[in-house]
Amino acid sequence: MAVSDNLTLLLAGLLIEASFGYPDRLFRAVGHPVTWMGALIGWLDRALNRDGAPDRERRLNGVVALALVLLVTAAVAVLVERGALASLPLFAAVLLLGALASSLIAQRSLDRHVAAVAEALEREGLARGRAAVSRIVGRNPAALDEAGVARAAMESLAENFSDGVVAPAFWCAVAGLPGISLYKAVNTADSMIGHKTPRHLAFGWAAARLDDLVNLPASRLAALWLIIAAAHLPDCQARGAWRAVWRDARHHKSPNAGWPEAALAGALGLRLNGPKVYGDIRREDAWMGDGRAEATPGDIRRALSLYRLACAVQAFAIVLLLLAVSVLA
Repeated sequence: MAVSDNLTLLLAGLLIEASFGYPDRLFRAVGHPVTWMGALIGWLDRALNRDGAPDRERRLNGVVALALVLLVTAAVAVLVERGALASLPLFAAVLLLGALASSLIAQRSLDRHVAAVAEALEREGLARGRAAVSRIVGRNPAALDEAGVARAAMESLAENFSDGVVAPAFWCAVAGLPGISLYKAVNTADSMIGHKTPRHLAFGWAAARLDDLVNLPASRLAALWLIIAAAHLPDCQARGAWRAVWRDARHHKSPNAGWPEAALAGALGLRLNGPKVYGDIRREDAWMGDGRAEATPGDIRRALSLYRLACAVQAFAIVLLLLAVSVLA
């Protein structure tokens, strides 16, 4: 597909996902592309990641597993894309492919899950807030007070804006349905096997490193969209967002998560990230932003407003790029 077709497909996917999300009825009937990818990754993990094997063998088997996941994903996506383009008028093909791409974008679902944390804290208190945030973060919710729950929700919003919205959009613009599908396969593999645990430290090495690489451009773009959005909201600070990104992003343990987290923190006048507890283990990490750490449910609402406008900024940028490509064609 041409670049203009990829961009049109992407706009269709973003609009469809923002309007409808992924219907629960469809999920119950056939599952979701990510669950299909996850089933394959889980099977390869069980088959190739043998307990007691030396790290060198596990690392090699992890590379093989990731290659097989990417090969299967690419083959299916290319066949679907070519089949749609060969059998349907271009407009109908792009609309169908856009609907398929929408299942790999998380604008609406991310908004819903983060908003649920704010609502739980506001209406039902800390216990329900902890339960709600445990659905979107991996840390120990029992170690979080109300401010910690609010910060965790906003940190998840920032990181998943990059991983779940901007990165899929970027790779869809680059390579259409195969691009967004391959990105999601890498991201799913990282979430399943890219952990620094005894079982997955070696086996998931390739998935974790490749995920860092493919998310690099999107993390920077996500920070940019948040900074631009902050300039258009009265209770946000674009200058503070830029300053926090410039000063703090590189100090985050993740090579990518610090960019959108710092932008969000600086825009809202907050401090995010910092020390966290996973299970019984406390992990030290740098603070993003230099504002107050005592976040509130109202701050989650402000973060969601900024996030929604940043999604609109991204869509507007795609429209401008599409117009530029059309003029130059």
